[in-house]
Amino acid sequence: MAGEQLALTVLMGVFLVGVATLVSRMENLRAYTPLVSGDAGYGDSTATSHKPSGLIRWLTTVDHKDIGILYGIYATIAFVWGGLAVMLMRVELTTPALNVLNVLGGTGTYNGLLTSHGITMLFLFGTPIIAAFSNYFIPLLIGADDMAFPRINGIAFWLLPPAALLIWAGFFLDPLTGGAVGAAETSWTMYTPLSAEQANPGVDLMLLGLHLSGISATMGAINFIVTIFTERSPDVNWANLDIFSWTILTQSALILFAFPLLGSALIMLLLDRNFQTAFFAVDGGSPILWQHLFWFFGHPEVYILVLPPMGLVSWILPKFSGRKLFGYKFVIYSTLAIGVLSFGVWAHHMFSSGIDPRIRASFMAVSLAIAIPSAVKTFNWIATMWNGNIRLTAPMLFCIGFVANFVIGGITGVFLAAIPVNLVLHDTYYVVGHFHWIVMGMIAFAGFGAIYYWFPIVTGKMYQKRLAKMHFWISEIGVAVTFFAMLLLGYLGMPRRYATYEFNGLIAPLAQVTTLHQVATIGAFIIMLGQLIWVWNLTQSYLEGPVVEDEDPWNLKETGQYSREFEWFGEQLDTTDEDTPTLAADGSGEPSDD
Repeated sequence: MAGEQLALTVLMGVFLVGVATLVSRMENLRAYTPLVSGDAGYGDSTATSHKPSGLIRWLTTVDHKDIGILYGIYATIAFVWGGLAVMLMRVELTTPALNVLNVLGGTGTYNGLLTSHGITMLFLFGTPIIAAFSNYFIPLLIGADDMAFPRINGIAFWLLPPAALLIWAGFFLDPLTGGAVGAAETSWTMYTPLSAEQANPGVDLMLLGLHLSGISATMGAINFIVTIFTERSPDVNWANLDIFSWTILTQSALILFAFPLLGSALIMLLLDRNFQTAFFAVDGGSPILWQHLFWFFGHPEVYILVLPPMGLVSWILPKFSGRKLFGYKFVIYSTLAIGVLSFGVWAHHMFSSGIDPRIRASFMAVSLAIAIPSAVKTFNWIATMWNGNIRLTAPMLFCIGFVANFVIGGITGVFLAAIPVNLVLHDTYYVVGHFHWIVMGMIAFAGFGAIYYWFPIVTGKMYQKRLAKMHFWISEIGVAVTFFAMLLLGYLGMPRRYATYEFNGLIAPLAQVTTLHQVATIGAFIIMLGQLIWVWNLTQSYLEGPVVEDEDPWNLKETGQYSREFEWFGEQLDTTDEDTPTLAADGSGEPSDD
């Protein structure tokens, strides 16, 4: 087994060296030409007609719009994988004893699904879906031709598919190897000593996949920082830079400080597993060290995922309120404050680990303080809508749902920041309900709102508005049912990460716990129904939806909210032939040849 682990580690090391060599041999990382030979670049519109066609185009593109679409497709696939994993888990939890997963491997399969679900949703869905919007629209919003380093942009994306394959590899290799290589069962937090001592090469594959995803995120962050600093058009300055670009800039800075630490910790864990070092060993090392390193990355990661959705809501919500964003400067200041404070709260995940009470008190204070800039944003969103001319379109509904879910998810987080409450609720379903209200109720909702808002630009078509509103209401009801039930389960003492449960009646009535699990499962199915409607609506609308012929499909000119990306869209419509929308065929920003 040790030999197999060593061989896998060496193989991935060779792969990483190969990637580094490829990057170093590129003549000009700022070139707009595709990653295969060819004379024509397509960073500016004059050369776009020379794009390769078919599959070669998507495999070699360095156009920021194409890469944004690739990120979006990738994130959607990851969203489906993570969603199916959690549905199997929720069905299993409808009864106290093991039932559905008995035939699929028992509790080991549950643990593998749990690990895969968490890592997939955070690293393979959350970060890439944000990258989809930022890649496509940041250059348009700041008036740039493309990203500062188009080829690095392409490389950053193409590191993600192998990362996903490595993270999910255990599920595919388990039947092929007779169980010698299985899915990682460490949970997404990978706490030591469990993750260091679990004799399963699938854990090494997962760690290497995470490392690749971190390299991808870091490359993208550098690219966005340089792009926003150096590629802005002359009329875009720091005073009028759009709020979405501000949040992406802050997110990129957080990535630069946080992800390298995660990469270092992953290497240390791989060395412990394969070369018998003792960074996190019980004897001679410190398992608690992993928690400090992981959460120093992990809590900024929460804001890496949440700040850009906040930027999306700050950008979209005023469009359908008929007003400019209230307190624009204070929304920016609060973004920067959250970014700074996010690195001072990591130990609130470790209040029960025995750390010095004085240290706990300081982290509690900072954890409570970070709620202040978050509240600033909430009041600014509400003030923007106050007395506004509100239009309840699908993007607006998802923005309002985002704000409502943020209030609930944020307040439950404030309770967890208090040491006495945290010690009671730590590692219960209350924590699960809290952060899922953030991840699903905020990150996903902002993503859905942005998809509907920019759907005409990317596809040249309009979606079915009634289905989009159905998607919102069904999703919002499902979120409320599922995660409120989890909060109640936490109050009853139901621990997280368990495939089975049995309670002493003096602690909590088993029947009540079972009923709440069943309610949460019903809510999960409601959420899944909403997402099926979403997939159907987008697919059918892309194929058969009405063509958008107006450069202002949301009537933003009437309220002075018409913005730069729709100006670009109007320019593309002006170059179309025979009323065929510019992006209807392939999303490339150029007329279709059909």
